[in-house]
Amino acid sequence: MAREVQFDDEGVILKLNGVTGLFAFKFNLKMPYSTIKSVYVDYFDAPQWMLRMPGTSISALNIFEGSFKYANEWYFLSYENRVPLLIIELEGHEKYNYAIFEIDDPTSVASEIRKRIREL
Repeated sequence: MAREVQFDDEGVILKLNGVTGLFAFKFNLKMPYSTIKSVYVDYFDAPQWMLRMPGTSISALNIFEGSFKYANEWYFLSYENRVPLLIIELEGHEKYNYAIFEIDDPTSVASEIRKRIREL
């Protein structure tokens, strides 16, 4: 898959590989554990009037990659299918309020993130 979640002592790192990173204008997104407010898996429909800043969106094909702003909140979106997505709500992150992305087995990744936060 074009996305990979890595863990270190300080937080979660989303790595975007290949074309996905190019379309997102970003290859890594670091989310310190201290900024993660909640983690869950759900479907997400990007609001029609989100601003790309910078990013790539082809809403007819449900492709969203990169930074988006909506209702004075910043979103990092990275998905291209209508599937359950990993949704991370952030508080106090340097830029984003939400990181929403497609990943293999999002339920187990969400569980691992929650486990690591509890261990702190």
